[in-house]
Formats: sequence, C-alpha cells, structure tokens
Amino acid sequence: MTAQDDQNEARKGWMSLLAKSPAQRLADLTGEITDWPGFEWLRPPEVGGVMVRGRTGGTGAPFNLGEMTVTRCALRLATGEVGHGYVQGRDKAHAERAALIDAMMQTERAEELRRAVLDPLETQLQAAKASRAARAAATKVDFFTMVRGED
Repeated sequence: MTAQDDQNEARKGWMSLLAKSPAQRLADLTGEITDWPGFEWLRPPEVGGVMVRGRTGGTGAPFNLGEMTVTRCALRLATGEVGHGYVQGRDKAHAERAALIDAMMQTERAEELRRAVLDPLETQLQAAKASRAARAAATKVDFFTMVRGED
C-alpha cells in the first residue's frame, strides 16, 4: 500500500464518521472552534436523493431498496484544501461542518481536530454500536437438542 492509499483510507474513515455522526453532537464539538478558516463554496449545500441498493444475503444480485434524502456540499479553504460533506437528511449546517472538518483534516491542524472532534465522535458511535449489539444479544435464542427424559 502506498502513502497515497493510506491517506485515502484515512480520509474515507473520517468522512464516514462525519456522515454518521449526530448533527447536534458535531455542532457541539465544533462549537468550541472559534478560528474557522475562510473558504469559498465549490458547491453550496443542496438537498437531493440517492437510490439505496441492497443485495440478498449480502452477496446476491443487487436490487433497488429505495430512496434516501441526502445533503451534500463542497468547499475550498483559502489555503487550497478541498472538503466535501455528504450527510443523510436535510441538514445543510451538518453537511457544511462535515466539509469544513474534511478540508481542515488535510492541513496541519489535523491532529488538533482529531482529538477535539473525531475521537469523541468515534467513542460515541462505538458505544452506541456496542449498546445495540448488547440489546440484540439479549434476544438471542440458542437452539440445542434437549433430552426428553425418556431413556
């Protein structure tokens, strides 16, 4: 794997995290950042729809599951870094914050943002995932052969 591949994988990771994060939590975490850089819109926030596709059993033939509303935007920082934001729903501010964080993660402020924004989001999403898994595990039924008592 090249350095560019590693960088692309890291970017996919933080963009996924930003897209999955609750809008209010992202707003709370970024509210403490007061020195946002200047930027220009390449694509202002806009709401649209995408087709969600599925596969039977995860490996079967693809089929159209349905549509989902998304908001997307793209911006360029004054220093030249480009950021993109894609989020589920109609929250333009959430998409803008995601795009700003994406662009700023490509600057020297990346570690600061990772500690202040991405790490707390990751912790919260992992805790929510573990909680869902625990609730699902509590409903699991183990089937086994029972001895009926007749010898």
